[in-house]
Amino acid sequence: MTKVALSGSTGFVGSNIKQSLQDKGYQVIPVGRTDFKESAEDLAAKLAGSEVIIHLAGAPIVKRWTESYKKELYHSRIDTTSHLVASIKAMKVKPSLFLSTSAIGIYQDDREHTEESEAYNTGFMGKICNDWEAHANAASPYTRVVIFRLGVVLGKGGGALQTMLPLFKMGLGGKIGSGKQGFSWIHLADLVRAYHFMIENKSLSGVFNLTSPQPVSNAEFTRQLAKELHRPALFPVPPLALKILYGEGAQSLTSGSFVRPKRLIQSSYKFDFPTIDKALRDIVK
Repeated sequence: MTKVALSGSTGFVGSNIKQSLQDKGYQVIPVGRTDFKESAEDLAAKLAGSEVIIHLAGAPIVKRWTESYKKELYHSRIDTTSHLVASIKAMKVKPSLFLSTSAIGIYQDDREHTEESEAYNTGFMGKICNDWEAHANAASPYTRVVIFRLGVVLGKGGGALQTMLPLFKMGLGGKIGSGKQGFSWIHLADLVRAYHFMIENKSLSGVFNLTSPQPVSNAEFTRQLAKELHRPALFPVPPLALKILYGEGAQSLTSGSFVRPKRLIQSSYKFDFPTIDKALRDIVK
C-alpha cells in the first residue's frame, strides 16, 4: 500500500484530499502541529516509507490581519515547509514527490497571469508566497517538487462558499466594491483530481496554477451565484466595511487577478468544471 504523508489534513481542502486518497487505497499519514515541534530527525522517522508528501498546512488568510496574526500567517507556512524539507533531507529513503502549496496571491492584482508571468505582488501576500515557494524548492535536490498556486476553492461544506451562501440565500448577497477585480477559482473536485494527477504523472515538476481555465470577475461570480440560487444580489459590499472588519486582510477579498492554469492544460489535465456556471450548479443544487 502506497503511503502518503499529509499536513493540513483537517482543513477543508486537506480533509477532502485525505478522503480521496484513502478511497483510492493509499495509506495516509497525517502530519499535525505537534509533529512540527519535533526535530527533523523525529519527523523523518514518522515520514519513513512515505512515497509522497503533500503539504497544505497554514493559518487561514481571511481573518483580521493584526501584526501578530501576520507573523502567524507567515511562519505557519514558511517554518512548516522548511521543517518538512529538513525532514526529507534526513530520510534514509527519500519520497518520490514533495507536493507543496502556494497561492495566486503571488501575482499582481487586476491583470491576467499564467505561470510564465513575472508580474508579482510586491506586498505582504507576495512575500509570503515567494518565500513559501523558495523554501519548498529547497527539497529539489532530494525529490521531485511540485508547487500548486491555489485559487479560491469552491465546494460543498466549507471554504469561501460556506460564509457566502447564507447571505445569498436570503437575497442579501452582492459584489464586492466595483466587482471588476479578478476571481480566479477552482471546483474542489477538480482540485482533488489535480493532486492525483501530479502523483501519477511522474515527469511533471515545478509550479502549476491550480485554477479553472476560465476565471471571472467578482461581479460575474456574484451574478452566477445569485442566478443558481434564484435570488437577487442587490447589496454591494463596500470595501470600507471589509477594511473595518479585517483590516489589512481585507485585500484578500477586495482585490484579485485573472489567473489561468496554462501548464496543467499543456499537461493534458481535463477539468470537469471549467466554467463558473457549471461549478456553482453542481455545488448549490
